[in-house]
Amino acid sequence: MNSGLLPAVGAGFGTGLSLIVAIGAQNAFVLRQGVRGQAVLPVVAICAASDAVLIALGVAGLGAVVTAWPPAMTVVGLAGGAFLSGYGVLAARRVLRPADGGQGLRAQGAGTRSIRAAVLTCLALTWLNPHVYLDTVLLLGSVAAQRGDLRWVFGAGAMLGSLVWFAALGYGARLLSGVLARPTAWRVVDGAVAVTMLALGGMLLLRTL
Repeated sequence: MNSGLLPAVGAGFGTGLSLIVAIGAQNAFVLRQGVRGQAVLPVVAICAASDAVLIALGVAGLGAVVTAWPPAMTVVGLAGGAFLSGYGVLAARRVLRPADGGQGLRAQGAGTRSIRAAVLTCLALTWLNPHVYLDTVLLLGSVAAQRGDLRWVFGAGAMLGSLVWFAALGYGARLLSGVLARPTAWRVVDGAVAVTMLALGGMLLLRTL
């Protein structure tokens, strides 16, 4: 076995985790679904599979092609900035007016959501967020390119990191159900999401315009 395989996988695993662990709309959504115990498998599968596709595109060098075509970056910047800002406003609204009436989020409880609605929301949060492309396609792709012949091994490690994270977040959320049942807990989460999304959305729009 090539002695460089395990280090490359480990590096990819660590890099992938470092890019997706930060709090954001997608992670908060997976956490919510996990606590409620609703559509956890399809949501985790969509997040992990989407990351795998985007990581593969980045390792294949798509990031360099997109960067070389300015109109594509403009479209992504405008659409992404608007999306992030809009989601930030919704998160801020939940801080001021909790959808659960201020009673917290409980397992198998509030906010029943169909599998179809959960899947569509998850797809939107994943594929309409420009930072997913910036992180997985551009940034991770450029790091993978430095691995030369082992870039796909590095990419496989990053895909594994994504799968482990989303599975742990979705299925391990029940362990936090006691904490997240408190009214203030989700206000803190939504507050952090709102600040992050509004800041990122604003920066994207300013840079694009």
